[in-house]
Amino acid sequence: MRITEDNFISQLKMKNEKSLDYILDNYGWIIKSIVKKHLYNLESFQDECINDVLLAVWYNVESFDEGRGQFKNWLAGVTKFKCLDYKRKYLQELLYQNIDDLDISVEDTANKEIIKNELNEEVENMLNNLKADDKSLFMKLYVEEKNIDDISIETGLKREVIYNRISRGKNKIRNLFRLNESRCKL
Repeated sequence: MRITEDNFISQLKMKNEKSLDYILDNYGWIIKSIVKKHLYNLESFQDECINDVLLAVWYNVESFDEGRGQFKNWLAGVTKFKCLDYKRKYLQELLYQNIDDLDISVEDTANKEIIKNELNEEVENMLNNLKADDKSLFMKLYVEEKNIDDISIETGLKREVIYNRISRGKNKIRNLFRLNESRCKL
């Protein structure tokens, strides 16, 4: 079967490998440009990140809803979040490197600080669109990595309320991301 713009999503959902070729041929530039933008100083991670984006698309295409937006916007979101994962992975590797394996006499923290600042800035920009209380919940859950029970005790909110507010916040961030993506294309 020939893969086209009209059928590549349905073929991807049916796990037709040719649909991945179609995505690479027609949407690969989106993936590559976002990866190069976010991982410009981590060239060794770029190819691996692109492969992980394609795997994420392959295994999570069911979460794409054609009624909510265009495929290229969804793909851009998946790619951006994979890039953030790779920045976190790089920071973790820096924390656990064996000192005996290093060939430098002084630790170069400039690159680590730049990436950490970029991550903090991106997270801050996303969370600034939320109410102060919701932003606080996101910070506790995702930045401080506290569990829901501890947050519930600390804030006095029920678990269900926390889950609802987090869910609404995620939806708001997704919608704002899609809105910004469409504005960039204009």
